[in-house]
Amino acid sequence: MWLGQEVQALSRRALERRVAPPRWGACAGGPTIAKLAVLVVAAALYDRSGRVLIAQRPPGKHLAGRWEFPGGKVAAGEGELAALTRELREELGIEVGAARPLMRLEHSYSDRDVELSLWVVERFTGTPRALDGQALKWVEPARLADEDLLEADRPFVEALGNLPAPR
Repeated sequence: MWLGQEVQALSRRALERRVAPPRWGACAGGPTIAKLAVLVVAAALYDRSGRVLIAQRPPGKHLAGRWEFPGGKVAAGEGELAALTRELREELGIEVGAARPLMRLEHSYSDRDVELSLWVVERFTGTPRALDGQALKWVEPARLADEDLLEADRPFVEALGNLPAPR
């Protein structure tokens, strides 16, 4: 498929979420093109005690060793809820029964821009297991600020601290 055909196949909104406008920078070789823009979904997944699950990025991944809310990239043409459901099935072995969007933000790392959408998982079946080589930890919402969370996830901490856990 030619690039022009691929672009035409994407909706305008999907294209805007996946392609960053060029940012020109000073470089010995001339102008540089922008960092990659990535749309990511993340889950606020609660246990029966009201604790939130966080996952440690495994060795070999970008920002390995840091903690984050479980989730992952939204594939082209995929809705956010579908991506969240797929990612939690692949990473944790659970099935999402119900989830709702809570908050959306943008964050710029040195090598990429991330648009992050946090969803509260209201119901799920199964027991979360580390299927992607990551460590998992249940944390009281009031203690999330003490964890070494990725910078992009930090704004979610306050929002979750003010939110009652789903029942």
